[in-house]
Amino acid sequence: MNIEQSGKNLILHGVKDFYISHTFDCGQCFRWDRLDSCSYIGVAMGKALKIRQIDDKLIFFDTNFNDYYDVWEKYLDLSRDYGKIKRVLSTNDSILAKSVRFGGGIHILRQDAWECMISFIVSSSNNIPRIKKIIASLAENFGGKIEYMGNVYHSFPAPQALAKLSLDELSVIRAGFRDKYILAAAKAVASGRLDIYGLDSLPLDKAKAKLLEIPGIGNKVADCILLYGLAKYECFPVDVWMKRIMEYYYFQSERKISDVVSFSREKFGSLSGFAQQYLFFYGRENKIGTSG
Repeated sequence: MNIEQSGKNLILHGVKDFYISHTFDCGQCFRWDRLDSCSYIGVAMGKALKIRQIDDKLIFFDTNFNDYYDVWEKYLDLSRDYGKIKRVLSTNDSILAKSVRFGGGIHILRQDAWECMISFIVSSSNNIPRIKKIIASLAENFGGKIEYMGNVYHSFPAPQALAKLSLDELSVIRAGFRDKYILAAAKAVASGRLDIYGLDSLPLDKAKAKLLEIPGIGNKVADCILLYGLAKYECFPVDVWMKRIMEYYYFQSERKISDVVSFSREKFGSLSGFAQQYLFFYGRENKIGTSG
């Protein structure tokens, strides 16, 4: 890949194994909005960005080289060889081979761990449009302003900003029963009781145990935080959708979630998170297991 400046924009040429629609619409993030068939706008890592994909080109609007190398290259995981990952996963597994062909442009975003934690607490027993609305309200009410391309966007609020709020003040975001969990997580991080950014240095089981101490975080939410915010790629998050997909393809019978997780981690190993994304996206888009 090579990158060039074109006016206020940056153009990345020679992009392989990445499609913004696959990546932003596979359920791992909630602050990107589709503008048209090939463009999105969103906020991440305290920056706003409009991005467009045309064949093997990515256009980063009103962006400089520093932001690209300091923020977007890592966030979009553009330096990883996804072609190799897909070849490994597809070998001797016809189901994954089919899933990889269908959603081969998925990248696992490297999201901010704090924002990721709150986002997936909000995701509990929720649907994507409402999750996005709640997170947008959280940023608009308590985050900082970002001016970008003539519009105002908002960064995700810091834990210290949320920790000082009362439940009544937080209720403006209309998150319902999740308010108390958001507040508890903010207080844990703001006080230092939970070092959310230090969890990536811990073994998976220890990092997960720390997250499970926080009210509102169960096994699936913890695995999502570990995978999307802390780059623990051996994680294989399983919810009802994923359980049905795995039962349909690999078991042909009903299994406990714990059995699905154990099987998946043993089968896919350090690439479990990538396998999960391809399988989930393929299964969800093709409504696999919905009649179960």
